[in-house]
Amino acid sequence: MPANTSAAIARSCEFSQYLHRLLAARPEERSRLEQCLHHPFAIEDMQAFADWPALDAPEALAPALRRLRQAVMARLICRDLEGLASLDEVVSTVSLLAEFAVRQALACAAASLPQYGQPIGEDSGEPQQLIVVGMGKLGGGELNASSDIDLIFIYPEGGETDGARKISNHEYFTQVGKRLIALLNDATADGQVFRVDMRLRPYGDSGPLVMSFAALENYLLSQGREWERYAWIKAKAITGDAEGLAQLVRPFVYRKYLDYNAYGAMRELHAQIRREVARRDMADNIKLGPGGIREAEFIAQVFQLIRGGRDRTLQLRGTRATLDRLAALRLLEPAAVAELQEAYAFLRNLEHRLQYLDDQQTQTLPEAPETRQKIAASMGHADWPAFMAALDEIRRKVSRHFEQVFILPSEDSADHPLSELWLDVAEQNPEARLAGLGYADPASAARQLTGLAQSQRYLQMPLAGRKKLDALMPALIEVAARFPNADDTLSRIIGLMEAISRRASYLALLTEYPQTLQRLASLYSSSAWVSAYLSRHPILLDELLDARVLYAAPEWPQLSAQLEAQLAHADGDVEAKMDALRHFQHAQTFRLVAQDLAGMWTLEALSDELSRLADLVLDAALRHAWRDIPSRHCETPRFAVIGYGKLGGKELGYASDLDIIFLYDDEHPDAPELYSRLARKLSTWLTSATAAGVLYDIDLRLRPNGASGLLVSSISAFRQYQENQAWAWEHQALTRARFVAGDAGIGAQFEAERHAILTLERDLAKLRGEVLAMRQRMLDSHPAHDGDVKNARGGIIDIEFIVQYLILAHAKSLPALTGNTGNIALLAVAADAGLIDPQLAEDARAAYRLYRRLQHAARLNDKKTVDVDEPLRVAYARGRELWRQVFEQALDFS
Repeated sequence: MPANTSAAIARSCEFSQYLHRLLAARPEERSRLEQCLHHPFAIEDMQAFADWPALDAPEALAPALRRLRQAVMARLICRDLEGLASLDEVVSTVSLLAEFAVRQALACAAASLPQYGQPIGEDSGEPQQLIVVGMGKLGGGELNASSDIDLIFIYPEGGETDGARKISNHEYFTQVGKRLIALLNDATADGQVFRVDMRLRPYGDSGPLVMSFAALENYLLSQGREWERYAWIKAKAITGDAEGLAQLVRPFVYRKYLDYNAYGAMRELHAQIRREVARRDMADNIKLGPGGIREAEFIAQVFQLIRGGRDRTLQLRGTRATLDRLAALRLLEPAAVAELQEAYAFLRNLEHRLQYLDDQQTQTLPEAPETRQKIAASMGHADWPAFMAALDEIRRKVSRHFEQVFILPSEDSADHPLSELWLDVAEQNPEARLAGLGYADPASAARQLTGLAQSQRYLQMPLAGRKKLDALMPALIEVAARFPNADDTLSRIIGLMEAISRRASYLALLTEYPQTLQRLASLYSSSAWVSAYLSRHPILLDELLDARVLYAAPEWPQLSAQLEAQLAHADGDVEAKMDALRHFQHAQTFRLVAQDLAGMWTLEALSDELSRLADLVLDAALRHAWRDIPSRHCETPRFAVIGYGKLGGKELGYASDLDIIFLYDDEHPDAPELYSRLARKLSTWLTSATAAGVLYDIDLRLRPNGASGLLVSSISAFRQYQENQAWAWEHQALTRARFVAGDAGIGAQFEAERHAILTLERDLAKLRGEVLAMRQRMLDSHPAHDGDVKNARGGIIDIEFIVQYLILAHAKSLPALTGNTGNIALLAVAADAGLIDPQLAEDARAAYRLYRRLQHAARLNDKKTVDVDEPLRVAYARGRELWRQVFEQALDFS
């Protein structure tokens, strides 16, 4: 805070002729400024500036609003130039002033037409209010110091007024709108409040001044253009039904899925601006010129147009807030966002200093030497050359980031050496060319390419989409040929092209980012399962864009927060929440499989990560499904999800089912019914096939009494069942069970009961007989053969049964066996305690690792069996030998 307020005001006047003239003409304003310079001009100050309700006539309100603007601008200019106000304060204060003035003007305009009464909706019968929509920087809360304001006038329904003189709602709101504009825009002896620009309304200057919801919706659906999507991003209803307007406009602005066509539209809009800049010699315009404010805004807004429909956290109005969100989502690198934020602040501060000079809406650098010196000094530089060096560096940074985001595709179908092969594939014999590229069965590859080129799906594509596909195919033929299994790779890629051929946005993604083609082909070469997964969920193509994100180890707390933010933005929309869960789970699964194929994970570590993902998704789904239960008696359910099998043992694979049960601990009389509804709803959320696919398949048969039992059990009923009614195989299942999601207190009770059951004293002979009988029943339904590592004798199930038997037989004397640490670790515990031969235990551990690796590799390539070689036969033999030792009998190999 300056010690000498008068000196601070004098310094500011040196940089602002407007401020100098204003204070000279209005001494009372100087006095007010000296008293209040120390704090921002808040909305409370605006409300207290005059007795606004009494100013209900236009001739009374107009001068008061103009004097308010003068007071606001005097304080804002002085605070900014003295370093007391941040950029956020400057733009938000001007925006608050505009909103306040619009509301006052609207109330006055309506009050000046008493003869018409109120406009009444013809359908609702309710009074109607004009919705004044702030567009551009007003909507974004980012107005500059001398900005005009872009407005659109909307009203909800047609109908007529109920006064002595009845007119249509359209006529009434047209009159109100004209009076509102005059109150703000007309130049008087006190100047203007704001220049009002109505050209962003539908049909522009030739369109009606006001428009109903129905007319606006019809316009957006039938005639809305790409640049209008960009404009409506920042739209804010200053008055009236904001939510109704948002629901109408949101689907026009934000597409449901990733919309990479936005790149082309934004690039063309930018090119138009560049052409206009060149035509009018506007290189010194810091808004529209190269590296200017508009380019920084375009960077933020193209990501909003592309992704805002899928991720509602990007549905923001402000440029700086959007850039921060892009950094949080790692859509832009934080370092890049930091540079853009610094550049944007510099350019906006410069814009304000240009406008402070004479209160003119200008973004052009001055030519007069003395004015240049003032600008340089107000920006903290000794002279104009030093200032220009700083400005040039800022503009270079913005241009560099803009070009990186909007870079034109480097692949051009017309120039690619294989373009002719693809475009004429049906009229020529491409087999020799394909063989030369490395295809082992060029005839088959040629047939598949010809089939795609002659398919109705391809022939009926819109021209723009077909051009994109024609640009992609030569590069894809080339890149697939680089892999040892080129034929399989190309076949899988053709399947993807067929799947996305009518989805122009996905084709646009691959043409906009040709560097993704190598990653795509690598994944399709490595795994049939991955290629099928990606073809089913092409929205995941987006994950290929940034290798730093694709191959970054998951940070589950951060990812959990991102998922929660997405679910919060979908509050009230169950389908949107279900889709958000699916998009999240699919994206994280895809990242993990890409990392797996790159050799970043051991199989055990990968299973841990997939299990953490399932835990996180189950917990989020549980919390939000509960919020959708009507008449719930508490905000947090006393309910828990318990995982069994692969989920319980943290051995999940990519396509594993989830074996789960539901427990609750709640004495409320409605608890059984409410938690049964929650269990059904949660099951639906997990298993329903939506447009985004399925989340998880689940198996609930391990609950007490199996398929005939209650869907959800109280913890006390579960305890009673385990202690008095459960079969031995159910206690076996309990060895691989754990609390997964929900109420941690119930989880602790479950873990205590699990420990108590596993450490019971048992008749070993009886236990052995029950375990062997259960194994035989499994063999009766799934006969053993060596190509099936799960059911083979000495294979996965046999080793798991050995561990389960050891736990149930010896956990009372060796509680360490109750730890849910996995079969490999528990074999070591048993060996260290002398329960099994250490060498056999080590051999079984190695065999179990081998089985899981083989099983995992087979599933990645959609194989149901594995190749049987000598190392696998040796592993089976060692597994059978451990079985013999534990159960004191040889296995039946018949």
